Amino acid sequence: MLQPKKKAYQVIVDQIQKYFLNGELQPGEKLPTERELASRFNVSRTSVREALRKLEIKGIIDIKQGSGSFLKSPECHSLGQELSSTILKTEKKLIYEMLELRQTLEVECAFLASQRATSEDLERIGQALEMMNQVKNDVELGIQADLSFHINIVLAAHNSIFSQLFQTLSEHMQDTIRVTRTQRLKDLDRTQETIDEHKEIYLAIAAGDANQAKQLMEKHIKQIRRELTASLFNHIGEQHK
Repeated sequence: MLQPKKKAYQVIVDQIQKYFLNGELQPGEKLPTERELASRFNVSRTSVREALRKLEIKGIIDIKQGSGSFLKSPECHSLGQELSSTILKTEKKLIYEMLELRQTLEVECAFLASQRATSEDLERIGQALEMMNQVKNDVELGIQADLSFHINIVLAAHNSIFSQLFQTLSEHMQDTIRVTRTQRLKDLDRTQETIDEHKEIYLAIAAGDANQAKQLMEKHIKQIRRELTASLFNHIGEQHK
């Protein structure tokens, strides 16, 4: 059965949400002007204005007269719902592929880092962990701190191929962390649990307990995958009610 063609304004709404999910737009960033958006999407300025009104109603953007339209913080509940919908449509396959890669790469890196990490490596991992704790109420800074924690563990493994691979994929890694944290931290009680999971990994690496670090990292990534799967399944269930 053919799907009905989307209205022009809905295409714009979907695309702006994708730009956010892909990290092309950041919280607080100003959107292009109506004229620029109309030219980019080959639609009328009337359609652009309608799309911007829809995004404002959903709480995704702020429209400031005389200044333009600005992306709101993703901690807004309605934005989380919109991102969940976008994830289901466009990003699910990439997210799971990245989690598969992380389970292979990061588990081994946690094992190696426990044996090879220098005092400077441990300090950087610890600083990232401390930053996660300090910015736990800031969505974007939390993502950056989480990414820094995992990247520094890979670097602490002192395997140049692993490091190059991870840094090449860091953009995809950041997108995956953004998505999984959006799902995981909908329940605010999970914030401290997430920090505690990272702390346990750090302590095992710092103690030189390679097997424990490996097991904890594997448990962490598997838990993320389970929670993401459950969240997506629940979302599908709600759509069919």
